[in-house]
Amino acid sequence: MNYNIKKLSSNIFISLIITTSLYSNQKQSMLSSYQNNKFKQACDIGYENFNKYKKDEEFISLYAMSCLEADYINRLATPIAILRNSAESRANSAYFSVILMQKKLLYHAMIDDYDLSSLKLPTTEHVLSKVFDLYVNAGKHKKQDLYRFNDSDDKNLTYKLYLVDNKNIKKIIIEEFYNSKMIKQHTYW
Repeated sequence: MNYNIKKLSSNIFISLIITTSLYSNQKQSMLSSYQNNKFKQACDIGYENFNKYKKDEEFISLYAMSCLEADYINRLATPIAILRNSAESRANSAYFSVILMQKKLLYHAMIDDYDLSSLKLPTTEHVLSKVFDLYVNAGKHKKQDLYRFNDSDDKNLTYKLYLVDNKNIKKIIIEEFYNSKMIKQHTYW
């Protein structure tokens, strides 16, 4: 009888080692992808493993940051609700919340002609935050098809903001230009 318990304990211990090893490999793979600017890949790794590791706030923060960098801002909603157990996690949650709210408000303003000019919100250095601030600071808008903004910190950096219809879903497009050359395009819905 003791042999079977020892054998069972041994099997459980080996399973734990294998599981921990797999987990650390997944976490390491996500971190490596993030560090190599493969943000979509890192976001997808986090998404695929989210339920397994939703109690690991380091994993969740890395997942959310990867998704933010990949412009998958809608994936931030669940991490925002989960990140709460440490000062760093709460700060990350607040950061992600600001950007998600700005995206939602900008979407509402552009599609429904909602006036944002009276809002005073926190801001970040994320491109969506910058464009949101420029849009709000420009005051009440006459609805346009295209908005152009100059970056307040870098005179060579400009942004175009507009909507496109893609399969009956309106999407916000932000194009970043440096010295009139497009350097990145962001798509949000």
